[in-house]
Amino acid sequence: RAYKKDDRKPPRSRMVEMDPYDDYDKEEDNINLIEGRNPVLEALKSGREIDKIFVQKGANEGSIRQIIAIAREKNILIKEVDKVKLENLSVTHNHQGVIASAALYKYYELDEILQIAKDKNEEPFIIILDEITDNHNLGSIMRTADAAGVHGIVIPKRRSVSLTPIVAKTSAGAIEYMPVSKVTNINQTIEYLKKQGLWIVGADMTGDTYYQKDMTGPIALVIGSEGEGIGRLIKENCDFLVKIPMAGKISSLNAGVS
Repeated sequence: RAYKKDDRKPPRSRMVEMDPYDDYDKEEDNINLIEGRNPVLEALKSGREIDKIFVQKGANEGSIRQIIAIAREKNILIKEVDKVKLENLSVTHNHQGVIASAALYKYYELDEILQIAKDKNEEPFIIILDEITDNHNLGSIMRTADAAGVHGIVIPKRRSVSLTPIVAKTSAGAIEYMPVSKVTNINQTIEYLKKQGLWIVGADMTGDTYYQKDMTGPIALVIGSEGEGIGRLIKENCDFLVKIPMAGKISSLNAGVS
């Protein structure tokens, strides 16, 4: 999806104290919010297109000061607001004194993700998520995927969480670096990846212990939802299944932790 274009001249960066009764257009500013100090800082560093940044009055220490400095360098409008205004705007309710209003997140084509691996001269490593509907799970998965060297994540267009402010906050900034592709049909996507030379590995309790299997080379790892796991047809389409051995009393871990 293309970014929303604005042909206005960029305003000079400045701190603006808002009238406490000035009810700015929350719907417009909520197009895509980035909340929290680290997520906003990572968004600025990554070159993300940011329209404005809301900073809580009196919050100018540590990373907030760094955020303001970078925003001024990039000529991004900074609005100083009181805590109540920030709470009303917040979706995560954990804004840490700063919220950025940004352009919509870009979704990548599957071939773009494969090209990223090729450009790095690495075997493709892709995560396929089957009906993950929890914002925190997706954010946690993105954070771990970035640390593990994953080239991209695939989610279905239906029955799946999208890239939201809560996902961005939970990912601790990883959302700025982890490409996500939204596809119509997971099984068709799996078939396409097989033709590209990838092995499809499903995470399922009926599988073999993961460290007993050869998981080197081009891999797409399929992870299912909390309650249902991987769908039957998708499971049958996997090349093999793996599991994490459980020594405790509970039968499974949630998708993000796994």
